[in-house]
Amino acid sequence: MTAVSPAPVQEPTARAEAPLVLDTAPPRTLDFRALFSLWANLGVSLIGFTSAATVIGAKGSELSLAAAITATVVGTVIGTAMLGVAALIGARTGAPAMTVLRGLFGTKLSYIPSVLNIAQCIGWGVYELLVIAMGAQEVTGSQGWHWLFVLLAGVLTTVLTIWPLGSIAVLRKYVTIAVGVAMVYFTVQLVRQGVPNPGAGNWTGFLSATDAIIAISISFVPLAADYTRHARTAGSAFWATFSGYTLAQVWCYLLGVVALLQSDGDATRIFSSFTGVAAGWAFLLVLVIRETDQSFANVYSTAMSVQNLLPKVDRRLLTGGIGALVTVLALLIDQFTDSYYAFLGLIGSVFVPMFAVLAADYFLGSGRRGWNLNEDAPARWLMLLPWALGFATYQFIAPTAIDHWSGFWLDLQSRVGFVAQPWTSASLLSFLVAALATLAVQRRK
Repeated sequence: MTAVSPAPVQEPTARAEAPLVLDTAPPRTLDFRALFSLWANLGVSLIGFTSAATVIGAKGSELSLAAAITATVVGTVIGTAMLGVAALIGARTGAPAMTVLRGLFGTKLSYIPSVLNIAQCIGWGVYELLVIAMGAQEVTGSQGWHWLFVLLAGVLTTVLTIWPLGSIAVLRKYVTIAVGVAMVYFTVQLVRQGVPNPGAGNWTGFLSATDAIIAISISFVPLAADYTRHARTAGSAFWATFSGYTLAQVWCYLLGVVALLQSDGDATRIFSSFTGVAAGWAFLLVLVIRETDQSFANVYSTAMSVQNLLPKVDRRLLTGGIGALVTVLALLIDQFTDSYYAFLGLIGSVFVPMFAVLAADYFLGSGRRGWNLNEDAPARWLMLLPWALGFATYQFIAPTAIDHWSGFWLDLQSRVGFVAQPWTSASLLSFLVAALATLAVQRRK
């Protein structure tokens, strides 16, 4: 398997499904429409609505609507361009996301990001089931039956992962249309009620909001190739990913901004804005059921990451076991603590500079000569250096709020006299440092 030539692929058939083990060639069944639908659905999420608070800012210091809209669009375009590149690499190689990293780091070293991605995907998978249960409770107007909603969401999630390509086909034919109708309905109903603008004229915090949106888009980078390895062409993989996710995330976050402002900035009341309109419960139910594609993506990509470690294990056994694990954890966890959010954020910051190393080496370095993606791919220890430098840059600029961990970076900032400025984007600067360090390493080889 090489970076320059696509991996051998199966001819598409009506019933083609994803391979059961890692060394089986993937069927190329996903066209532009299928991939566009997949990424458009992933770009709309209940978490996205509530996360609109990261764009608007704290109550009393809200961004203006113009600044919030601009930050959402700019951050999404930048982040989704990176996502599209990861999707392109997956389509060219025909390999899952973590298996692609065998070419970058070597097989054994690729286990490091694989384990991190497993932890990240399981964490977000659990969170998605809790969010689905919360949304279902809002629709039913009840605080009960939490366990039942979690269980139903977990079962549906696991079923989707057993037939992933079939699930994507269902998204294309039916779910995308239903979600589009629901989004149009809520947009019309909420906007007609008026859009408050408490931060009129305020652009302070614009770049930090943009950085947050970039990070949201990039969060799918470690998952992208798991799906676009089935793309019919590399071009369709890039453009479907870029256009589908960009359109959906911008729409989702801006609708969330409107709902949040109408809820007086209280993110815990944001779903009340949706159920408060005529027949809002029915359209919110569509979005709640559709949210299982988020948990599906996390569970399926966990299995793909595990297969990089255990390539001969049947993915159906993996997804079934992981789906059960995520469901049990969601049943045991009432709510996420701040430290757990911080832990997931810490892992997320690992993948921003790693993608920079991946892209720089693939397009400008050894990837042009062809990567070895087989089990005997030799370790490339030197490639850990630019990744580490990029990660350190990210944490130096925006330390993750974990006791002792953040204290180390804040103390380092103090020692060198560094004060974060509004333009110091942790995502972009860590990406730049990692990419430049990768090119420097390449020149010395």
